[in-house]
Amino acid sequence: MQPDWALLLLVANVSTLTVCMVLKLPQIITVIAAKNARGLSVRSLLLELTGFLVFLTYQTYYEYPLITYLEYPVLIVQDAILLMCVLFYNGNIGTALPYTVLFILCWRLITIHRLIIDLAMNLSTFISALSKFAQLQSLWKTCDSGQVSALTWGFAIYTICARIFTTLMTTQDTAVLFRYAVIGVLNTWVFATIIYYRKAGKRKD
Repeated sequence: MQPDWALLLLVANVSTLTVCMVLKLPQIITVIAAKNARGLSVRSLLLELTGFLVFLTYQTYYEYPLITYLEYPVLIVQDAILLMCVLFYNGNIGTALPYTVLFILCWRLITIHRLIIDLAMNLSTFISALSKFAQLQSLWKTCDSGQVSALTWGFAIYTICARIFTTLMTTQDTAVLFRYAVIGVLNTWVFATIIYYRKAGKRKD
């Protein structure tokens, strides 16, 4: 790899990790400050967490370079915190324990055999896509972006673009690239929807 490309790859990896360390913070802060989770979909968060866990397991199983997926443990922790906040403000915090047990059992199951983890990886793309659609449905239903953070979704678009580049430069895994491409398109759709309803709300005011 030429020095210029190596530097660009390093910048993409480091910037992705840096952005992901604060990716969900704007959303978490917004929910806590407003003391409500209007516009946020619990189903979307659960599906996203599932996709993150499967993807992290897939990357570690095949021993891909740590720098190419180091942000996922950080994202999982942030998503879990955000989910707790949403459940709390929705009055459903009692469901947190069953969700936790289910996640642990499913995570252990997919590590049993290579065929299972490969299948889970392919399904995780579908699951992650469903998580974005669930958030879109929540926005369409309320016609209000509520407490949904446009900044968080903007960060997500950047990290996906950076990860497409780093994957092309390193593992070139087609399953991973396909997942990133699908999620990138849907993240952009969610972001555009948030902006649309935010402007629509301002026009009403």
